[in-house]
Amino acid sequence: MTAVTGRVAAAERGETRIADRVVAKIAAQAAKEAIDEPPADGPSPRATVTVHRDAARVRVSLELGYPSDIGRQCGAVRRRVAQRVKALAGMEVPEVAVQVERLHPAGAAQGRIR
Repeated sequence: MTAVTGRVAAAERGETRIADRVVAKIAAQAAKEAIDEPPADGPSPRATVTVHRDAARVRVSLELGYPSDIGRQCGAVRRRVAQRVKALAGMEVPEVAVQVERLHPAGAAQGRIR
């Protein structure tokens, strides 16, 4: 503590740690925002993260509508997740792995497709 200002120096204040599950929630929400038309009957995207210092490696599992440009949507998810985690948690995101669990065909909610 400095005698003049009575404030604690930055190096002595400690650190802020953001829990992995918080970063995972940010990533899952960002993935949901990036999908063009999420399947009506599909679950929301799920994310798991591994945080090491100021970097987060993210794995997102999601379901997409079909037909669609799967590669473009996965790229949009990667970009959005990296952007939002950086903006909200202040972490670099060197890797976002997107796993498409299932494709929902158009009209699948109306019954069986033949």
